[in-house]
Amino acid sequence: MDAPFTRRGFLGTLGTGLSGIALAALLERDALSARALDHRPKAKRVIQLFMNGGASQCDLFDYKPRLIELHGKPFDPGAGERVEASISTPGALMKSPFTWAQYGECGRWVSSALPHLARHVDDMAFLMAMQAKSNVHGPASYLQTSGFVLPGFPCAGAWISYALGSLAENVPAFVVLPDARGLPYNGRSAFTSGFLPANHQGTVINASAPQPITHLSPPSTARHITSESRAEGLALLRAMNTAHAEERPGDSRLTARIESYELAARLQLAAPELLDLSGESQATKTLYGLDQPETADFGTRCLFARRMIERGVRFVQVWSGHGGGSANWDNHTDIPKELSFAAKGMDLPAAGLLVDLKARGLLDDTLLVWTTEFGRMPFSQGSVGRDHNGGTFASWFAGAGVKRGVAYGKSDEWSWKAVEGVTTTYDFHATILHLLGIDHEKLTFRHSGIDRRLTDVHGKVVKEILA
Repeated sequence: MDAPFTRRGFLGTLGTGLSGIALAALLERDALSARALDHRPKAKRVIQLFMNGGASQCDLFDYKPRLIELHGKPFDPGAGERVEASISTPGALMKSPFTWAQYGECGRWVSSALPHLARHVDDMAFLMAMQAKSNVHGPASYLQTSGFVLPGFPCAGAWISYALGSLAENVPAFVVLPDARGLPYNGRSAFTSGFLPANHQGTVINASAPQPITHLSPPSTARHITSESRAEGLALLRAMNTAHAEERPGDSRLTARIESYELAARLQLAAPELLDLSGESQATKTLYGLDQPETADFGTRCLFARRMIERGVRFVQVWSGHGGGSANWDNHTDIPKELSFAAKGMDLPAAGLLVDLKARGLLDDTLLVWTTEFGRMPFSQGSVGRDHNGGTFASWFAGAGVKRGVAYGKSDEWSWKAVEGVTTTYDFHATILHLLGIDHEKLTFRHSGIDRRLTDVHGKVVKEILA
């Protein structure tokens, strides 16, 4: 058998034997990654913190004295406007069970549920009047990850991977770190590449699992797999791929598959160091909350996120909460108990990540984003829960290209609906792409006769929060 070879030589080292097709795949990948930027970027990479379940804006960032004043009274917005809820009968107006205070030079109001993030509001730019087209978890989550309420569309991480690629060869462009308790609503389709080439889907890393990245190496029980058998198998695969490619010259799926193989080969070498936290100082581990059971999981994943962007990952998504009716931000029953639980697990690690990025100079070219799929109602569900609210919710940006200590948009006096400076998922994504040097209207992919894009036919850059 001829010695396998590629331009970068790693296939020869690992004995994969995918030489001819692998080289073509590399050349095609480089061509895609060389897409010219539309303008000078402010950010090189993105870390997105996603609060799964619908984080309650009126219990975290959207301070409303009117709710305190009218607590326990029927909700009447006036003008005969009908009040409805997603899965419940609207209850009485309910003030937040948490206390409020102003923080930083900007005077941003934050509730006592987030004591650690509250100290860093001067580094944040808030979108205080976001709206969602849906108040149902599945469609709203798709909307906030892919720009569409239906499944099958590429998520933002996949679009960014497609447009820019990774900053280093031995790591994926797009990495997902789900909650240790399970995947979010919509499962793995939340990280899909949709109709983009398959190699742009999110690489899922289960930080708490014995093998965080699955299938990088044979299972310990597969003793029949040896270096010789692997070389023979890969040689057979090369022959099959060659025949397949010759019969289907216009099919990009084979290229995507080969790129996935190549990335897996590189990850076999890079992953052990990437996922090894032993070199991190105890002070750093404490900063992220790794020494506390409530914060250890999210803190570990936030620390992994920092390590990944340091090593060239372009887009890292860290999820807080899994799909289901508990242990996430879907607080229908008991805001004081359920939201406190979710917030405590996220608050310290997220603040630690912001502090660490800033201290290392990474915040200068890294965009940190905090978001959720929708908000909660200002009135009660049952006794002390809150139902879904697509009318208004909050997100914040920090880091590269973002103004510090500002807020854009405003909800009404109850935190029921956005009324000033309304922003949508399209604006949210357009702004992220803009900071990466991409015009959201120009990043397209032809699919089924339509030039698709992350922002569909909508979206504007929220210039009010840009430095």
